[in-house]
Amino acid sequence: MCGIVGYIGKKEKKGVILNGLKELEYRGYDSAGMVVSSGCELGYFKAVGKLENLRQKMSDFESEGDGVAIGHTRWATHGKPTEINAHPHLGEYSFVIHNGIIENHKELKEELAASGVKFVSQTDTEVIVALFEFYNKFESEPFEAYKKTVARLRGAFATLLVTKAAPGEVFFAKNAAPLIVAKNEDEIWFASSDAPLVGFASDAVYLEDGVFGRAKSGKVKFFDEDGAVEPKFTALPKDKGFAQKDGYRFFMEKEIHEQSVVVSDCLMGRVNDGGVNLDLDAKFFEGVEEVVFCACGTSYHAAMSMSYLFERMAKIRTKVEVASEFRYKEPLLSPRALFVVISQSGETADTLEALKIAKNAGLKTLAVCNVDNSSIVRMASHVILTRAGIEKGVASTKAFATQVVCLWMLCLALGRARGSISEERMNEEIRALREIPQILKVKNSLTEQVKKLSKHYLHGHGFFFIGRDMFYPLALEGALKLKEISYLHAEGYPSGEMKHGPIALADERLFTIALLPKTVLYEKTKSNVEELAARDSFIVVISPENLNLADDFIQTSEREHPMAEFFEMMVVLQLLALEISVRLGNDVDMPRNLAKSVTVE
Repeated sequence: MCGIVGYIGKKEKKGVILNGLKELEYRGYDSAGMVVSSGCELGYFKAVGKLENLRQKMSDFESEGDGVAIGHTRWATHGKPTEINAHPHLGEYSFVIHNGIIENHKELKEELAASGVKFVSQTDTEVIVALFEFYNKFESEPFEAYKKTVARLRGAFATLLVTKAAPGEVFFAKNAAPLIVAKNEDEIWFASSDAPLVGFASDAVYLEDGVFGRAKSGKVKFFDEDGAVEPKFTALPKDKGFAQKDGYRFFMEKEIHEQSVVVSDCLMGRVNDGGVNLDLDAKFFEGVEEVVFCACGTSYHAAMSMSYLFERMAKIRTKVEVASEFRYKEPLLSPRALFVVISQSGETADTLEALKIAKNAGLKTLAVCNVDNSSIVRMASHVILTRAGIEKGVASTKAFATQVVCLWMLCLALGRARGSISEERMNEEIRALREIPQILKVKNSLTEQVKKLSKHYLHGHGFFFIGRDMFYPLALEGALKLKEISYLHAEGYPSGEMKHGPIALADERLFTIALLPKTVLYEKTKSNVEELAARDSFIVVISPENLNLADDFIQTSEREHPMAEFFEMMVVLQLLALEISVRLGNDVDMPRNLAKSVTVE
């Protein structure tokens, strides 16, 4: 999840690139950099941290007149956020920037290293410029070398390359990562989204996968594997806010739809046929006899959900603590516990203080976090980054999805280290993990159904969200989403607990949202729903199989793995909260009384 911007034209190019990257900084702020032409030379600049650091580093630099520039803001996937790992990556006379992950970079590096090519960074991106310069030794036309380079790449990439071998040109390619080419008279622009282009370029092409090309001084040529293509330019949107949302009504809606992509990013380079690789030392799990999760809000629900897997698959005692309570309970901590904190921002005050307690007690600590260089990441001894990108909607969606995926992978790694997961079971889990991005793709039919149903739920005196096993924490999360953005009263309960008190509230004005996965305790949960229906509660069933007693039914797919059902139902709950809030006329992205990062007690 990185952002790239490019420009060919006469404007002062430093400002063009910096302003464009500012629009994309939500896609990553580990580091930033650019290449810009100054006369006949190409100069490059890099800075670690936020974009402002690059701006200050370039304060005395200007570039007027005809020329090219490309810039990048990075969210680290391969290699730590250091200056040497920052983009652009350089060869002897060429520079490249890249968004995505080159899955076969190790094989390409080994091949090039055997031919004497030297690498200096830890990234997958450096292989692109190295491969280009290697092929360019044997080609009279630099673009032919670029064409051969692109043909060798496997994975997700949107990439821009400039080289002294083709002055004034930008070579570009796109596969499974966004890239837009735009124009305005004699100017050419490139960007990861249209937000940096609004107000500057008039028309744009949203490139299809497999398209590559070259651009120079107002002229662009496009190709695919079969030869030249003529993509259709369309007018850019006029409203920058609309462009930032990629056409969605709200950032939360956009982020629900992004979950497929960010979970794919989360898995890339970490899941293989043999298991998972989280870059944890081989001895990391030695002596661990207990796992303690500590988190707040949505992150707490992610931990609760995965605690079932840790005990069931990794066969290890697992506790889940609310960070704000943990701080004051004078906890008894085992020296053999692995203390795992979970936070989207990495700045959550209660979670940070809980981490300090665990560190002072000498426990092994691990942070599952979305923001590198945050306070929690710096303090924890080990880190798993969720790679969700910046989440602008206050009500968390894609951060929750990636937290659950990271904890699932951690469970598999721990289970393998403990010898509690068989080879056959590991293969089943890996197959299930790889299916999740596809499951998270939001179908238009589901969106339309939820929009229609949402009008039924604007009255009454509250909601029960119910489920069993890991679907109970998912019910808690569904209730939280509704509370956060609709301001309606909602509670999550274990299905079997309804008859121990809460069922007294059941009547025709109480809505019950029932999660009925076929893979987990279906008949038990069905019985609990029947108890509520007998008391006239309005029943909404989310399940692969309809119940005659359901007042509304949202059908999910028949799945073989509980986590596949978990993620599909998660999307339904997110959309339901969104559409109810929209009907109520609320500010979905900025609900009252809430902040994105809770940095106070």
